[in-house]
Amino acid sequence: MAGANLLTLIDDIATLLDDISLMTKVAARKTAGVLGDDLALNAQQVSGVRADRELPVVWAVAKGSLRNKIILVPAALVISALAPWAIVLLLMLGGAFLCYEGVEKLVHSFVHKKDAKELHLADLDASVDRVAFEQDKIKGAIRTDFILSAEIIVITLGTVAAASFGQQLTVLASIALLMTVGVYGLVAGIVKLDDLGLYLSQKNGVLQKTGQILLAACPYLMKGLSVVGTAAMFLVGGGILVHGLPPIEQVIHYWAELSQGLPGVGGTLVWLTPLLLNAVIGILAGMVVLLLVKALSLFKRSA
Repeated sequence: MAGANLLTLIDDIATLLDDISLMTKVAARKTAGVLGDDLALNAQQVSGVRADRELPVVWAVAKGSLRNKIILVPAALVISALAPWAIVLLLMLGGAFLCYEGVEKLVHSFVHKKDAKELHLADLDASVDRVAFEQDKIKGAIRTDFILSAEIIVITLGTVAAASFGQQLTVLASIALLMTVGVYGLVAGIVKLDDLGLYLSQKNGVLQKTGQILLAACPYLMKGLSVVGTAAMFLVGGGILVHGLPPIEQVIHYWAELSQGLPGVGGTLVWLTPLLLNAVIGILAGMVVLLLVKALSLFKRSA
């Protein structure tokens, strides 16, 4: 009898672990889009920092990210317990914010190119207080991380909203830890690629050629990460907004099903159509929010 009870307990534990593992994988897939932006933004945060200070700065931001998640995970669980209806609202607000931030980045890149260049040159100026400069970089990166971490936690919470408290806690904590280690581990690797390239370029033969390729590729990699990050804002933000608006989601699914019948390209369009439409909706939503923010700013100035 005792042996049967023990086997039943082991089976229950195994089932629970399987459920947690599955929910963690689903949550990881849903939050993967946000990581492109998170990775790109954090990799850019160390621009202008001396090479020997890049890893300490990344480590400081990573610790700040963990502190952010220590705050966000309990807050998410409280919301789930006391006001589960607020999850969808928070998701919608988070999605709208991502879309707004994406449009703001696009507008800034086209309108303020000269200002951005001057700011970058100021960052590299030897007369700048390096300690204060690093602290500003770290604080800015941690603030950005808080917003993106909140988005990741809320998306994860939406995935496990129907699960038990223990499962919610385990999945949220797992995602928080995995995302922090994954993002900042990659950021640390990315910011040191140029150093690796320089080291290898001083060798001979294949290693020297590899180093030269790395040195040449690093600027394009950073630019590519920025593009991917901006696209992820619209894809993730637009997808969240669409999911929160069932009529629009149904229309998009209908169009995707129609495209499936097209010869040759149907298989591609069936998954590409929702992505493109999510991005379009994300851009439009971001433009609306940006206009509202600008109008509110003008109103405050005139008041």
